[in-house]
Amino acid sequence: MEIHSRVDDLRLALKDRGSIVFVPTMGNLHAGHISLMTQARAHGDTVVASIFVNRLQFGPNEDFDKYPRTFEDDCAKLHAAGVDVLFAPTEADLYPEPQEYTVEPPDIQHILDGEFRPGHFRGVATVVLKLFNIVQPQVALFGKKDYQQLMVLRNMARQLALPIEIVGGETVRAEDGLALSSRNGYLSPTERAEAVRLSRELRRIRDAIRAGNTDYAALEQAAVAALAEAGWKTDYVAVRQQSDLKSPKAGNPPLVVLAASRLGSTRLIDNIEV
Repeated sequence: MEIHSRVDDLRLALKDRGSIVFVPTMGNLHAGHISLMTQARAHGDTVVASIFVNRLQFGPNEDFDKYPRTFEDDCAKLHAAGVDVLFAPTEADLYPEPQEYTVEPPDIQHILDGEFRPGHFRGVATVVLKLFNIVQPQVALFGKKDYQQLMVLRNMARQLALPIEIVGGETVRAEDGLALSSRNGYLSPTERAEAVRLSRELRRIRDAIRAGNTDYAALEQAAVAALAEAGWKTDYVAVRQQSDLKSPKAGNPPLVVLAASRLGSTRLIDNIEV
């Protein structure tokens, strides 16, 4: 596996490498990331991964400084997964000057996670578009666990006519159902045992909807109450349309149930398609 940090070196390395499939990450890789790398192989000739902890998508009181940096371990995992090229820029490589030009997503950036993390999706869209311009892939993979992020990036690629197919990878879960996340490592053993409650509540809502229950507000409120009783502090539990994450309209559109809740000091997100 080749490793490059400089933009010019990466571009030279990718010359004449056929079709490129790209999987951007912030490192601290787990089985969910590796699943994306494995899926990527079927979509092109050269699999490129990136590791970059993007300051632009973190708020002033979030965990940028303590976000785990596990570069050597990540490299070993990527090599074992068959990744061809790793782009691992420093901040000076990717942002050699202040990033004054940014991508401003529409209203979708202000709902759900965006309501509680202002500016987050602006930072995500900006760094991803910049990475797309550097790597110039034909296909890019993102996990469905970050469902709102996937929708923001898919819509960005479509509306800006980027020649890139955005592929969503299924959420990888632990045996008890907890969605794998780089932030799961913040959980204490007791919190880790409790954390599965979030996915359990989402499955309960999904099953109720499949059984014909359309009182979405009552289902959401019941989940929030169940989490609160167990000591969680919930930002949202929401039933939304898969296509645009707006509230469901008539016509039985495909739905997704999304949630963000804090257990102790760790904020967990999850979702499940109906």
